[in-house]
Amino acid sequence: MTEPSPDTARPAPRPEAAPKATHATHAGAHTGAAGGGVVREAGKVARAAPPLPDFTSQSHALRRRHAAEARFRWYGRGAILLALGFLVAMLGSIGWLGVGAFRATELRLAVALPAEALDGLAANEVDYGKLIKTALKTRFPEVKKRKDKRKLYGLVSHGGEAVLRAALAADPAAAGGALTLWLPASDEVDLFVKHGTPGRLKDKALGWLERLRADGDLRVVFNRGFFLNGDSREPELAGIASAFVGTAMTLLVCLALSFPVGILGAIYLEEFARKGRWSDFIEVNINNLAAVPSIVFGLLGLAVFLNLFGLPRSSPLVGGLVLALMTLPTIIIASRAALRAVPPMIREAALGIGATRVQTVFHHVAPLALPGMLTGAIVGMARALGETAPLLMIGMVAFIVDIPGSILEPATALPVQIFLWADSPERAFLEKTSAAIIVLVGFLVVMNLAAIVLRVKFGRRF
Repeated sequence: MTEPSPDTARPAPRPEAAPKATHATHAGAHTGAAGGGVVREAGKVARAAPPLPDFTSQSHALRRRHAAEARFRWYGRGAILLALGFLVAMLGSIGWLGVGAFRATELRLAVALPAEALDGLAANEVDYGKLIKTALKTRFPEVKKRKDKRKLYGLVSHGGEAVLRAALAADPAAAGGALTLWLPASDEVDLFVKHGTPGRLKDKALGWLERLRADGDLRVVFNRGFFLNGDSREPELAGIASAFVGTAMTLLVCLALSFPVGILGAIYLEEFARKGRWSDFIEVNINNLAAVPSIVFGLLGLAVFLNLFGLPRSSPLVGGLVLALMTLPTIIIASRAALRAVPPMIREAALGIGATRVQTVFHHVAPLALPGMLTGAIVGMARALGETAPLLMIGMVAFIVDIPGSILEPATALPVQIFLWADSPERAFLEKTSAAIIVLVGFLVVMNLAAIVLRVKFGRRF
């Protein structure tokens, strides 16, 4: 083995470091860095970092975006204020016109009850109108002409006969004497006393009313008859009792049919039905039925329930069936949305501990979706409450005076009653129409409040 030579064993010398740049060289290298952004260092050219952006000032594009956002907010506020203004104007006008219907004018008369006019006659055979006319002639003895007498008799409504008959039935001992009663005034007198509009009243009639007012025989009281009476040809006697009861019966029939069918149909379609062409076909048709005009359902009820099945016309049963068909799509769509809102983990957890599919749906999923289902049902009922066209097609536009006693008797509904009164030529029916609208809106508000209360009460967090 040969030894390495001394020349190969010596390490290679290191290269000499470049001489350090002097102060002048550095100054020359950085020349123009501030102005041109170029740095010259040891013969190399490098570009400096850009200056930091100024976050304290806004660019033109950013200011435009902020201005557009602010305008959008003001557009939204303006739209809401405009809608509220229209709502307040509508409710205010209806309330201003309808508040008078909740008051009624009465005048006091001393009605003589001679024994010869009552002896041997049944209660329905007595001429109570003649007794009231005699009391008016006694109260105003200066009226002699036949034309003036007709005007005098027109001060008292025909409902005064019913008041006199009820008073005589309550006090049979008054026969042969006299009764001092507050009798309902006619519609023209009622409008004059409440609003100061004479209408068809002439100067003589106005003078008689002033004498009654001066003697304290004229007053304005709460109109209980508006809530207790049925419909009438006389505006001062017309009430909403029959329409209100008919509406309640119709809605009960509608709820009893549409709610369980709609809920079960939604549960089947959402939880059990196989996804395919058949389920897609059903879903499309349900969505289409929700947009069908209500009068089409009225034609269906007329053709099927009345002509084919022979159910009684103008009854709450037929009305409820028609409205149930109309509200079914709304309830199904709302219930399916409520079922979809339940998280899948609820189903997975129930199935994971051994629950069957039916137990999972009815014990865990349906209770969580119940508030949404109830809300959809009540909203559907509220829509049915305001419908008029389908009820007109099945004959619920008839003049109904008596309050229905069952779902098979003829009845009317509040929307139809409003339609009939709005079409009447008498001026007094205008405030009756507005008052009925107030009651209908109050009914709708109560139903929506019930939906909110049920949603809060039965709501569960998951």
